[in-house]
Amino acid sequence: MPCHKPIQEDMLTYQAGELHVEGVSLQHIADFFGTPAYVYSTATLTQRYQEFETALAGLDHMICYAIKANSNQAILQCLANLGAGFDAVSEGEIIRALKTGVSGNRIVFAGVGKTQKELRFAVQTGVCQINVESEAELNALNEVAQSLGLTAPIAVRVNPDIDARTHHKISTGRANDKFGIPISRIRDIYQHAASQSHLKVVGLAMHIGSQLTDLAPYRNAFRTARELVRALRSDGHEIHRLDLGGGLGISYHAKEEAVPPTAAEYGALIGEHVSDLDCQILIEPGRSIAGPAGMLLTQVIYIKSGEARTFAVIDAAMNDLLRPALYNAHHQITHVRQPSSAAARCPYDIVGPVCESADTFAIQRSMPMINQGDVLIFEAAGAYGAVMASEYNTRPLIPEILVHNDQFTAIRKRPNIDEIIDRDHIPSWMKIR
Repeated sequence: MPCHKPIQEDMLTYQAGELHVEGVSLQHIADFFGTPAYVYSTATLTQRYQEFETALAGLDHMICYAIKANSNQAILQCLANLGAGFDAVSEGEIIRALKTGVSGNRIVFAGVGKTQKELRFAVQTGVCQINVESEAELNALNEVAQSLGLTAPIAVRVNPDIDARTHHKISTGRANDKFGIPISRIRDIYQHAASQSHLKVVGLAMHIGSQLTDLAPYRNAFRTARELVRALRSDGHEIHRLDLGGGLGISYHAKEEAVPPTAAEYGALIGEHVSDLDCQILIEPGRSIAGPAGMLLTQVIYIKSGEARTFAVIDAAMNDLLRPALYNAHHQITHVRQPSSAAARCPYDIVGPVCESADTFAIQRSMPMINQGDVLIFEAAGAYGAVMASEYNTRPLIPEILVHNDQFTAIRKRPNIDEIIDRDHIPSWMKIR
């Protein structure tokens, strides 16, 4: 099994015995804002985005950050300032993108269940393209555009029946997945789209899954896309854009068997297969930009001795970071105060306070000794962490903190419990005791 560098080694360093992100002590952030909290590094966000720009240099391209990975407005603004476009899957995400100052023509609207209200908003906004995922959606979009007296730019999302070799809950390109239109029907669907009065075919879209750690599925997908572009052009369609989706994986811990490809390797594969198609290439990375830039900061509440194991009970819970409960995801867990090199290692079950057995982050994880009051971090928690959080057990959503060099600030504050409860409304006809 290969052993490689900790995934956030460049961002995280021990200084004077305390773990720092860029130039800021994580212990200081914990003391200032309390725990749990999400912490993000501006430098890592910038670096990860620029790696994709470098990888696609020489190609006509647009990097459309997948908002669903982390939709905090400060994260989006950071990326917009670097030149990013955006991949949105709801009206709300389109609005978030627009609030960064980007124009509609740098936004792709995707998603398998767009409502007519959302389609209307996207057409009025002038998005770059709408990735259509069904014939029913195509017909609805034509009706919406016609009612507005406008023409909607579309790409049809093909389902190529390619196994991305990732977790089954985040695989999107197999024949039985809900996404896209079967490849066997694509040419007929494009003919139908071309016959619609208020649709304009501009491209082809494809996305096969998330957290891919092997280039082979991409190779198959890009070959398929290349063949489809040529076939569609031979049918008379003008294919100017090729949306290849996202999904490039990241390392979540230091002893993974599969080390994900780099952005450079991914970009080289794109160039190898589609550079001569005379298309603008769109990619939609999300996790691979935001994931390594973030961490979850948490404190140990209790050390509890069970019948056969030791539990470290922390103040972060499954409603703060859902991935371990949802996907059995493994995050590297690190002490904020540097353990002694001679510190004994012990196996711990690291669990949260929520009343669910699924509120478990690690089972029998070997770590330097953990004590009550210790502050820990979950690494690579910048994607699908805060955006999937909830207020289960009436636990407030946790703050998000952005670090830039030696500065840090809250980019989303922690609400208090009264703010949560006051959103509820007791009907006037119900007696209050």
